[in-house]
Amino acid sequence: MTDPLLELDDVTYAWPGDDAPVLASVSLALEAGERVFLAGASGSGKSTLLALIGGLVAPAKGAIRFGGTRVDTLKRADRDRFRADHLGVIFQQFNLLPWLDAIDNVRLGCRFSTARARRTSVDEPGRLLGAMGLPEAAWSRRADRLSVGQQQRVAAARALIGRPGLILADEPTSALDDDRRDDFLDLLFDEVRNAGSALLFVSHDRRLADRFDRALSMDSLASDAGRTTC
Repeated sequence: MTDPLLELDDVTYAWPGDDAPVLASVSLALEAGERVFLAGASGSGKSTLLALIGGLVAPAKGAIRFGGTRVDTLKRADRDRFRADHLGVIFQQFNLLPWLDAIDNVRLGCRFSTARARRTSVDEPGRLLGAMGLPEAAWSRRADRLSVGQQQRVAAARALIGRPGLILADEPTSALDDDRRDDFLDLLFDEVRNAGSALLFVSHDRRLADRFDRALSMDSLASDAGRTTC
């Protein structure tokens, strides 16, 4: 058996000033190319977990490995470079730069990573936007002049560019109605598969869980090494 792409082993983290940890003895494993749904109520530590995986913070205890690298032991600048090379993130609020057009927002996914830039052809930003269902007429439109659904598609294309090993999606469908949500997931799954990326999709909407290879809940991670279904 090959090692997991991502592995958290007995990870504990408390935000500075807090008496109790927001995450305690959390374990989780994701295989390469796997699509995993993670559910949890507000305040359950989902955002903290993503921050740990992304190297924005380091655990007080435990180990985080990605592709065999101990990410938690890297210095902050090295964690930032590692995140840029290996992870794509779809934020709940999308975090697009409003003054840039759709194409340039997508290119930002390669700006801080020469590894992802080397894996990206000149026409890849447009191909991804088209694959995510954004009409070509909108590619040159400023991000703040796009609809919520269009901004979401740009954010997904930015995360996918350069074929990162893992896509982290933080409540990306929370602002969409059911039809637009389902259309978006269909397109996202297709492109994740094309890129060969794993997907960790965080949401409070458990109705989506059946569409994934595996479903977890935050309260399962501390007790069952991330293998319990929700």
